Amino acid sequence: MSEKIHRKKIGIVGVGAVGATTAFTLTISNLADEIVLIDKNEARARGEALDISHCVPFVSPSKIWAGEYKDLEDADIVIVTASIPMLNLKSRLDLTKKNIPIVQEISEGIKNSGFKGILINVSNPVDILSYFFYKWTGLPANKVIGTGTVLDSARFRYLLGKNCGIDPRSVHAYILGEHGDSEFPVWSQANVAGMPLKESCCNCNNKCEDRVFDEIFEEAKVSAYHIIKGKGTTNYAIAMSTLSICQAILRNESRVLPVSTFVDDYLGVSDMFMSLPCVLNRQGIKKVLKLNLNEKESEAFIASAKILKEEALRYL
Repeated sequence: MSEKIHRKKIGIVGVGAVGATTAFTLTISNLADEIVLIDKNEARARGEALDISHCVPFVSPSKIWAGEYKDLEDADIVIVTASIPMLNLKSRLDLTKKNIPIVQEISEGIKNSGFKGILINVSNPVDILSYFFYKWTGLPANKVIGTGTVLDSARFRYLLGKNCGIDPRSVHAYILGEHGDSEFPVWSQANVAGMPLKESCCNCNNKCEDRVFDEIFEEAKVSAYHIIKGKGTTNYAIAMSTLSICQAILRNESRVLPVSTFVDDYLGVSDMFMSLPCVLNRQGIKKVLKLNLNEKESEAFIASAKILKEEALRYL
């Protein structure tokens, strides 16, 4: 008797610019066999599903359709992108109050569906909302993942590579903590080919001063605000970040990515979601890597945790 082939199924809740771009990115990646789109605006979900379905002849056989929460029961992954737009807001944390009711409604829908897979939260403020998804869905901590600083770190690596004249894929550097204004760069671990980044400058004609690196980090941190000011939303790079997380899970890669995860007793921080490098595979988060941060970085992590904890406690 032939073994039944497992079909990879992904649900996306919220089909605005980010959700639709993520669905399109997943489709052309050939990662999922089935993608179900859910949105309060059912006509929008049906329209996006139909449009993306017309890409299928150019890629590989897959099913993209609009559904309901009950259709998530057998999904491997559910991606949440539903959110109030960030236009005219000064900080991602300003979205908390407006997005909490959305998280409550989605959590109830996911829980009632019987979903037992892995939840990936993209909606901002990603750390706080991921924390509430963990609290309200009943899913185990290793199966609730925020996109965290995956994109921040990608922006950081891109800008460092551009400055140093090196392919950003060969630059290894993290931004950790909050996906937001209190995030921080991990300069102590940044490297090129195993050589500490600032030591590698000896081989570079730019001869950068520390202020140049500070400016690069600041540019990475505020990039989203510039993009939103220009076009109203960010969607392409966050869709690619989400795809990377899905690939690590569904392909069982045990890949390390700086996602937002449940922090348990790290530098005195517990019971909060923040970004740390995590090993991702079919289990979700297989392991959280607790880096040996230097004193300045440790203080930045603790300060970031304090900001997030105070914000979360306002809604508990």
